[in-house]
This record gives sequence, C-alpha cells and structure tokens, in this order.
Amino acid sequence: MSDINTAEVPVGPKTALVSIVGRPSAGKSTFLNTASGEKISIVSAVPQTTRNAIRGIVNTSFGQLVFVDTPGLHESEKKLNLRLTKIASDQMKDSDAILYIIDCTREQGSEEELIAGMVHPYTEKLVIAINKIEDIRAKAENARAFVARQFPDFPQERVIQMSAKADQNVNDVLKALYDLAPEAPHLYPEEFYTDQEDDFRIPEIIREQAINRLEQELPHAIYVRIEDLKMANPNLLKVRALLCVERESQKGIVIGKGASMIKAIRTEAVKVCREIFPYRVDIDLQVKVDKNWRQKDQVLNKILK
Repeated sequence: MSDINTAEVPVGPKTALVSIVGRPSAGKSTFLNTASGEKISIVSAVPQTTRNAIRGIVNTSFGQLVFVDTPGLHESEKKLNLRLTKIASDQMKDSDAILYIIDCTREQGSEEELIAGMVHPYTEKLVIAINKIEDIRAKAENARAFVARQFPDFPQERVIQMSAKADQNVNDVLKALYDLAPEAPHLYPEEFYTDQEDDFRIPEIIREQAINRLEQELPHAIYVRIEDLKMANPNLLKVRALLCVERESQKGIVIGKGASMIKAIRTEAVKVCREIFPYRVDIDLQVKVDKNWRQKDQVLNKILK
C-alpha cells in the first residue's frame, strides 16, 4: 500500500502500538496485510484462524504504527478459546490505540455486544472500522446504528467505513490512528514490516494452507510443530515440520488419498514461503496424532504466545 499523502507532516516522530480486535472473520488479518503491503497474518474463511498476537509494522510520513492482529473473539468456555480471549484482552490494555473492526455483512448480536463491552473502557484510544462495504451483503447502516447504541457519544470522525479486501478507505483508518498516536521514537527500523521470526511464520503458513483445504471442524483440530529448522546454505532454509491432529481418524483426512492432501499443503506452503523470504525454503512435512492437544496446557503454552 502506498504512503499517505499529506501537506503537513508532524514535527516529531509518531509511534503507536495498535491492537486490532473484532469477531472471528471480521477482516482483521486482511486489514493488517493490506495496510502493511505484505503478507503478515494468515487469512482464511474459517473463524479464529489467528491464534496469537501477530505484529505488523506500517511506516508512513506520519510515523510508525505497530499493529497487533489479535485472535477473533467469540463466546465459548472451551480452554483454547479462553486463552485466545485473554491474549486479545491483555494486548488491549498495553496498546496506545485500538482498532475495532466490525463485519457489516453479519448481524450485530450478543457476540458483537460482548466485544463492544470489552473495548468500551478504552474509547479514548479507539477507532472503529466498519468493514466489507464492498460485499453485496453489506449493511453498513445497521453497523453504524449498532455503534451509535453502544457508544452514544463516540466521535463520528473515528467511525470509518472501509473495505480491507479492496483497499478502500484503509488510509482513512490509518490517519485516524495516527491522530491518536503519541510522539515517540520508532520501535523498529523503517524497512521492517514484521518482527516475526521464521520459526513462527513458517508454521503459520503451513497451517493456513491446511485450514483452507480442510472442511468443517478439522481446521481447529490442527497445529504445526517445527522439529528442525536450519540454513543448509546461504540460499536454502531446510524445515522439518509436523502437522498435528487430535485423533487417528483425522490423520487420514489430512494425508489424503495417495498422500494428495499433504502434498498439496506442502507444495503451496513452499510456494508462499518463496514469495516472502529472500532464500529458498524446503519443507519436509509429516502428520502426527497428538491426542486431545487442545486440552493440554503444555501444548497451548507453546503455540499461544
């Protein structure tokens, strides 16, 4: 995405840590990728694709915004979901600004009210983006009415209709966030667009390719574990990874007939890695059963950071 055009550039450098919050599949990861102009957060139609607080960095003439794409929030008492909700809640407390993204193609029910209640204490540092206005199902006026009910005195200039997918009004959202940003030294060099390490990004890329090919509940039953990652030479990174499922019956689905599914996941993951990294990436990918891993704290502690 191109830099923001402005006649007046702030005197001092502006820097802000910005949390992105919203319901699952509201478009948080798409916004982060569009705003930064790089692939940072994995994207899928499957709810709660994002499991960690993922950082993306946007540098413009206004300053630096360090975005944290938090997991989608919804009502559930499952251990994994409670951990995801805590990640998002903790991140909001420490942020300089919060971007609350509302999907205007869906009705705003109790789940949206829950999130609105979570961000309500932070209205002084809040920007609200009504997303997916390009969609034929969009009902932006309903989303605006919801915002008016939940935040009666909220400044209208901080309620922005956008399409993260079509890069429509994304710059307006960035401008509103810069208005809230304090003058402070930048946290990262200007050439940085993320602080994610390879041992985090590559498992996420593999998981993205898997969940976009697997149906129904299976995407939530997988995680990716790196067994080995090393530079074989300056131009080749060799990765050995396990795609873990909860039950033996799921293993066959992930492998596929004649190993067709696991081959497709590996091939597409390698292709994405080669578009992102300045060196070749070779992935050895196997499937392993880790029974009921979503109930194991030792596993959750490793994959949720």
